[in-house]
Amino acid sequence: MDQCHEREELRRQRRRWEQEVVAKATARFPERQAEFRTLSGLSVQRLYGPDDLEEFSYLRDLGFPGQYPFTRGIYPTMYRGRFWTMRQYAGYGSARETNARFRYLLEQGQTGLSVAFDLPTQLGYDSDHPLAEGEVGRVGVAIDTLADMEELFADIPLNKVTTSMTINAPAAVLLGMYVALADQRGIPRDQLAGTVQNDILKEYAARGTYIFPPAPSMRLVTDVFAFGSSELPRFNTISISGYHIREAGATAVQELAFTFANAIAYVQAAVDRGLRVDDFAPRLSFFFNAHMDFFEEIAKFRAARRIWATIMKERFGARDPRSQCLRFHTQTAGSSLTAQQPDCNVVRVTIQALAAVLGGTQSLHTNSWDEALGLPTEQAVRVALRTQQIIAHESGVTNTVDPLGGSYFLEHLTADIERAVWEYLERIQEMGGAVRAIELGFIQREIEDAAYRYQREVESGLRTVVGVNAFVVPEETRSYQALEVDPQVARTQKEKLEKIRRQRDQRAVERALERLREAAAGEENLMEPIIEAVKAYATLGEICGVLRGVFGEYREAGAT
Repeated sequence: MDQCHEREELRRQRRRWEQEVVAKATARFPERQAEFRTLSGLSVQRLYGPDDLEEFSYLRDLGFPGQYPFTRGIYPTMYRGRFWTMRQYAGYGSARETNARFRYLLEQGQTGLSVAFDLPTQLGYDSDHPLAEGEVGRVGVAIDTLADMEELFADIPLNKVTTSMTINAPAAVLLGMYVALADQRGIPRDQLAGTVQNDILKEYAARGTYIFPPAPSMRLVTDVFAFGSSELPRFNTISISGYHIREAGATAVQELAFTFANAIAYVQAAVDRGLRVDDFAPRLSFFFNAHMDFFEEIAKFRAARRIWATIMKERFGARDPRSQCLRFHTQTAGSSLTAQQPDCNVVRVTIQALAAVLGGTQSLHTNSWDEALGLPTEQAVRVALRTQQIIAHESGVTNTVDPLGGSYFLEHLTADIERAVWEYLERIQEMGGAVRAIELGFIQREIEDAAYRYQREVESGLRTVVGVNAFVVPEETRSYQALEVDPQVARTQKEKLEKIRRQRDQRAVERALERLREAAAGEENLMEPIIEAVKAYATLGEICGVLRGVFGEYREAGAT
């Protein structure tokens, strides 16, 4: 039977099945709802088969792992060769406390470090700034000077671990501190490996920890690109983040669309600066969310690789396959964790982590079950790490590449997500690109509308959240002891900062800051002047203060 007749026979048999078998079953046991949709609102059919993939081409749409379009993975053997990096996000209180947590995690089998910075650090303020009051060390570690970085990585060999730093507006300064620490220890810069987030556009759209206006912020981003290309060949110079966009309420489709719109803006800005795409693109990385819709998340990651490969090859003319590869870190969805029946969060995180692994992530953070209650405790962090280790070593899902590839449902859903993302990208392109779409408030409104729809679905009971709007039980009193940051941390941090200011060479600091001011007013790459200021023990606030003086500060439209 030729393929045409086979497809027709399949359609005939499917119609017969629906009329004679399904109709009887649903008459007796009606389906739970009239229509099934993913979290992004994509329609989910009752059954998928070959007739749902008539335009599907294995070589065009899938190919082989490690080859364009990389749908099945960016490495030929994926986890058969080595597992993803197990990188638990950590940081709280002082550099000394966070260093102890880092060393604990490494002892437990973690394979990479991921630094959380407190809010004053993220906004470029020193711990003794009035706006830092009450926030020092609260949601991450406080880093004011190179001395804090020295303490943060005490007894940790920088050339033997990979370090991810979740920092954006002052990313160049924190990267400068890391490089200065390596220089101090005599470690060649080309031996440093890791990632600096350095993704400022999503801050304007979804998160809010921005400092400077978009134009100088983009300059800082591309300065890091250029510096990384020549000095840090093993360091990812950006982690373009969909995670925070998703946490703000975006759907899976919006997460990809807005992330790739930002990525296009970054690549174009670098090209406009005169950088060759294949010189910097291999060190671009991404950061995605693993949420609760299991198959949609797997399909999202697969579609993402295909879309990015197409963007880099066809739009930017990248020839190096490494430039076409989408390498990404994943974190399970913090916004999905519940304070009600928090033990259930272990199950949620497991499902999300499994989706990330089946989707082909290169790096993974699993949230702790108690994060809806406070900073994670050591015991909860260990359970989160063990979740990854059990998936890696006991589940068997890592024994073959892309084990769900070829699933009629998954391939159809992957294509649906891809089409929806391209539609968004075309709309954003018509507006003038990501920066313009942010200025117009388009991306912000889309995220807000999606968040509102989801919340209405939960409140109406249309979407079930176990323990919140269904299967609710009276909350038990339990002996949970949340991790709390000692108020003494802020006092100690301020004292340490005051001592450094007294003991440092003030003239050297002033010279370095003046050099930075001149460089910022001109067109020089700012990384080396920043590193010089860092080595003189200029503070984060002083360095960002100089840049504020030259660049100004960003104020959201309508803000006072």
